[in-house]
Amino acid sequence: MFQPIFADSLSRLGTESAFEILARANKLAAQGHDIINLGIGQPDFQTPEHIVEAGIKALKDGHHGYTPANGIPALREAVAADLHRRHNVEVNPDNVVVVPGGKPTMFFAVMLFGQPGAEIMYPNPGFPIYESVIKYTGATPVPIALKEENGFAFSAEEVLSQITDKTRLIIINSPANPTGGVTPREEIDKLVAGLLDHPHVCLMSDEIYSNMLYDGREHVSLLQYPEIRDRLIMLDGWSKTYAMTGWRLGYAVWPDSCVEHVTRLCINDHSCVNAATQYAGIAALNGPQDAVHSMLAEFDKRRQLIVSELNTLPGVTCTDAAGAFYAFPNISGTGKTSTEIQNLFLEKAGVATVSGTAFGAWGEGYVRFSYANSLENIQTAINRIRDVM
Repeated sequence: MFQPIFADSLSRLGTESAFEILARANKLAAQGHDIINLGIGQPDFQTPEHIVEAGIKALKDGHHGYTPANGIPALREAVAADLHRRHNVEVNPDNVVVVPGGKPTMFFAVMLFGQPGAEIMYPNPGFPIYESVIKYTGATPVPIALKEENGFAFSAEEVLSQITDKTRLIIINSPANPTGGVTPREEIDKLVAGLLDHPHVCLMSDEIYSNMLYDGREHVSLLQYPEIRDRLIMLDGWSKTYAMTGWRLGYAVWPDSCVEHVTRLCINDHSCVNAATQYAGIAALNGPQDAVHSMLAEFDKRRQLIVSELNTLPGVTCTDAAGAFYAFPNISGTGKTSTEIQNLFLEKAGVATVSGTAFGAWGEGYVRFSYANSLENIQTAINRIRDVM
């Protein structure tokens, strides 16, 4: 009988709990329970029709083969043009690397800098894959504490104070998952200015929710700071903005020093991104943006409803969600842990949410709600939770 001896590094690899909660919710639904899923972080809208048609046309036109590992030139040029429109920055298409989703960029960035003895800083609570991959490489994860009193924005002073000669990479995320927090320009200004004293530190800015801000807030792209472009990895993609999570399409703008290395990682890992998907990506960026604006307007209505309703629950307070499509209420007043509340909501109220601790130790006392669901379902979910509590 085979007795595998796995690599030690596998024991350091974590997971994304939202998918585990989704599996539990689906199992309960299969047993006949009525489950409302406010756990998974994906838009509940369909991909806009003109994007779907572009993908179909690409297949019919015979785009069935390999593409360049870093993406077809037309798509990389479309990305550069889109970044110029949205952020008023010049990007060389040669610095754009197209990958299957957002996670490969995270993985590759950490792989470039993570090894035993190195330190990598990451937001906490934050997207769980950051910490997971850092540990996998053997590097030491150093949390950047995101606090409710700061609107879940990082403090540049605290970040800079944690840099050592072992720090190799700093990961930031705004608008943020799971908190919905948005870091203001003044803090980013301070961080950029301080990094000039640490020339050995690279920066990865996860801007996947850059099109999802509310109440007139601005998105500050790190690409707008020429003084750090030689050390900046900027992550973005199509999944959230265009409701294309299943298409698996993302990109990053890499500094000159990293492009060759990350392209080689692409060749070793996935060869290239699905050809037809890349043509759909061009249509998304170059085509009408009406659907994007409509989806954001609907998310805004849901945001206002869920934040208002969460603040009516006993023992629960919820700050305004500034971006993305998540609410991150404080549940410490209930006297229960985040995991206990998550399980209570799922098993007794039939509402799937995600414990704050799934996003790091600083998430204790919070639960993430995704409002990527209808207004009716959100209201029903809150009513059920109120009855249970």
